[in-house]
Amino acid sequence: MTVYEATQQRLARIFADFDNIFVSFSGGKDSGVLLNLCIDYVRGHNIKHKIGVFHIDYEAQYEATTKYVNETLSQNGDIIDTYRICVPFKVTTCTSMHQSYWRPWEESKRNILVSSMPDDCLKKEDFPFFNERMWDYEFQERFGLWLHERKQSTRTCCLVGIRTQESLHRWRAIHSDRNYKNYCGLNWTKQMFDDVYNAYPIYDWITEDIWTANARFGWSYNRLYDLYYQAGVPIDAMRVASPFLSAAQDSLKLYRVIEPHTWGKLVSRVNGVNFTGIYGGTTAMGWKSITLPKGHTWKSYMYFLLDTLPEEARRNYLLKLETSMKFWRTRGGVLSEKTIQELKDAGIKIEVGDTTNYKTDKKPVRMEYLDDIDSEEFQFIPTYKRMCICIMKNDHLCKYMGFSLTKNENERRKAIIDKYNALL
Repeated sequence: MTVYEATQQRLARIFADFDNIFVSFSGGKDSGVLLNLCIDYVRGHNIKHKIGVFHIDYEAQYEATTKYVNETLSQNGDIIDTYRICVPFKVTTCTSMHQSYWRPWEESKRNILVSSMPDDCLKKEDFPFFNERMWDYEFQERFGLWLHERKQSTRTCCLVGIRTQESLHRWRAIHSDRNYKNYCGLNWTKQMFDDVYNAYPIYDWITEDIWTANARFGWSYNRLYDLYYQAGVPIDAMRVASPFLSAAQDSLKLYRVIEPHTWGKLVSRVNGVNFTGIYGGTTAMGWKSITLPKGHTWKSYMYFLLDTLPEEARRNYLLKLETSMKFWRTRGGVLSEKTIQELKDAGIKIEVGDTTNYKTDKKPVRMEYLDDIDSEEFQFIPTYKRMCICIMKNDHLCKYMGFSLTKNENERRKAIIDKYNALL
């Protein structure tokens, strides 16, 4: 069975079991293919009820992406309900050491907005659950429940075009043993709220499958990818996400060539864009082979970097560091037998436990932070070098370190979920 055939079976299950279905459509290649699959399915099976298309308009994006989104939505208006979101929630930015987030469509920045707000969009006033502390990912999760209640649906399903090939995080979203809250045991689904689910029908596709499908079925796609290809960007490295995210740092400079007029607006829109456009993807932004300045240890270099930051940013990193150090001292992280032996051979003091609550063959290890270590599992070992890379990448959430949300962040997230669960 091909991945296309498998996806057809998944769509058949979704359209049979859910009365409210909408597609999360960013304008990228994966969500574009997923939307085309759904459009073909609806037309091919003569399905009478419309499907929804959820599109977050981040204001700052290529005009080619906006054109593709507009054309796709307008050409299929007979079978889709469009939910185009223009809301000033918080969005992570890795271009600045001063800002950890920015807000699209921020009212106070009206005179420097990168694009004009579409006439048919939904604004913050349309969503009673919105508040100024909300991040974009929180809004996406809450939108499904809002739509479910609005349509008085029996079951709601949001189709998301993520593929496990893209990252370990996405692979875990499908294959982790923790993904037990799903629909009828289907590991490519996830329960978000009561009777509200996410589904990932193309999770097992690879990049070549995406482009094969576009060519074989003659589907429309974002022509920005053609320009990326002409610029020499490998197909696995092409991104059309928000230009200020860490995944887009390396390609941010392409705005200057592909759409110089848009680039001019980006430079004044978010702090640090020009610097990232010049140095994104280099050691100046914490990428590739970062080197230690002469006379420093990684620990001393970390504190040197922290001293260059604004007070709020410095406190944020120190809080993350303190949380991580306490975790490794008291609870311990899980490491493979090979890595444990490497640490012992290097004379590093560690305490190895026998069992862990994590579902893994690895063993829990308690230890202090190291300065640096030469290991294949470098990304799993607590070192000051990794913290330095976080700071230089403006990774305010310390995702590179594998940090999860802090206690305060978790409490805020839980409060939001509890608030809206109470309304059901």
